Amino acid sequence: MNIAPTIKSIKSIKPIKSIYVYLYTFFKWTVISAFVGLAGGLVGVLFHKSVEYATGFREQNPWLIWLLPAGGLVIVLFYKVSKIKKDVGTNEIISCIRSDEKVPAALAPLIFVSTVITHLFGGSAGRESAALQIGGTIGYHSGRLFRLDEKDTHLIVLCGMSAVFSALFGTPLTAAIFAMEVVSVGVIYYSGLVPCLFSSLVAYWMSLLFGAQPARFALKVIPEISFMNILRVIMLAALCAAVSIIFCVALHKTHTLLEKLIKNDYLRIAAGGFAMIALTYLLGTYDYNGAGMDLIARAVNGEAKPEAFLLKILFTAITIGAGYKGGEIVPTFFIGATFGCAAGGLLGLDAGFGAAVGIAALFCGVVNCPVTSVFLSIELFGAEGVVLFMIACAVTNLLSGNYGLYKTQKIIYSKLKAEFINVFAK
Repeated sequence: MNIAPTIKSIKSIKPIKSIYVYLYTFFKWTVISAFVGLAGGLVGVLFHKSVEYATGFREQNPWLIWLLPAGGLVIVLFYKVSKIKKDVGTNEIISCIRSDEKVPAALAPLIFVSTVITHLFGGSAGRESAALQIGGTIGYHSGRLFRLDEKDTHLIVLCGMSAVFSALFGTPLTAAIFAMEVVSVGVIYYSGLVPCLFSSLVAYWMSLLFGAQPARFALKVIPEISFMNILRVIMLAALCAAVSIIFCVALHKTHTLLEKLIKNDYLRIAAGGFAMIALTYLLGTYDYNGAGMDLIARAVNGEAKPEAFLLKILFTAITIGAGYKGGEIVPTFFIGATFGCAAGGLLGLDAGFGAAVGIAALFCGVVNCPVTSVFLSIELFGAEGVVLFMIACAVTNLLSGNYGLYKTQKIIYSKLKAEFINVFAK
């Protein structure tokens, strides 16, 4: 009996099985990521509109800042009643991607409401931390709905993070890459590329459908690529690396110091609220309350006070350190824009372009995500100056060392040499 044809037939099946596995995985993640993108997009739009309304209402009624301590007490009370630890947040979302750690369902509505309260009463915070926590919660519980295994659950958490971040900022490519890059520095989870990109694009489409305006800035001047301009960008990027370290240290040390000095959560957050009121009236301006998107736009147009970046660091460190909720990325944009505007002008760059470089470079310095930062510069400012932005991100990424906003972020490979180090960000 000639068994050669039978053997040949069996061998020919293996590639078909392989193709089936890849096609099945593709269609599986297409469906799942679309679902997460729709859910994340809807929640992201609602969150965007809520924070926008809260900010506008506060700007029309500046006396609301006097209620910031009371708002803080409500935030602490919410966390106490929900039995979720007050420090559960973005760090835990990042951590659950590397482990089987559970994400409580109550985290999403809790951070949603708490962030709106912070913005309503004038705390200095952003929105992305809430976006990552809301998105991570949506992703995690969607994974349970679809009965995914542990490894696929990690991917769907990344999907959720991408979706809400994309809906909130209108930067789908940045959101997709950020979720994959932020967890472990030196390693990008390419298995998450299709899921994160699809969920991010669906969420972005949802945000446009409901009238959310994506963040975009028009640069008046984009310098030519010359030796002197490259040198100026390198110098500005090096300074941004130093500022990124100062910002990260200020946030972490302020939080630790306040917890040590005032052990009671209610007293600590109320004290932080009163400190914010005192600083606001001492300076005679509300520029450093809230996210400060209008001042970011002003800096990109070439106008910023030289001390603005230091004051924003102070206001944000007190707000987050005292226990108010929100995020650090939009304050990072504010600090980078105002510092870049002032320092870039002194170095001979166009002040508006310096602000743009400051945004991308400082973002890179605090999150340790150079690829994401380049995509961010393209989506915010266009691709014309991408070479200079990439130089800035590369320099800042190296010189910012192992400092970062998220303490559960792991530096897998050294920035100094091709060496496995596997340490947590400072």
